[in-house]
Amino acid sequence: MIDPVTLWTVMIGLGLGSFALRFAFLGIVGDRPMPAWLLRHLRYTAVAILPAMVAPLVVWPAATGGEPDLARMAAAAVTLVVGLMWKNVLTAILSGATTLFVLLWLTAV
Repeated sequence: MIDPVTLWTVMIGLGLGSFALRFAFLGIVGDRPMPAWLLRHLRYTAVAILPAMVAPLVVWPAATGGEPDLARMAAAAVTLVVGLMWKNVLTAILSGATTLFVLLWLTAV
């Protein structure tokens, strides 16, 4: 079990850091227009977050003890191809999830 003092120190530190990041954009810069170069880069933030969160789960899944898995790799490939072909996020996610579930079911049987 983690020491309560360490736990609360980490929680308060993360809360203050989160507040500082939000305040930097909303409190300090919120009433002024942002430069065009910054807005151009901020446009790609949301697009980069999902792959950054999903990639480690595909390459080193905890469900297999960190070993690469054909079902997860195939589902990621299907998601990428469908997303590039149809330019629809929901279709890509649903097709990847369906591929993952079907391949996991086929390998379990």
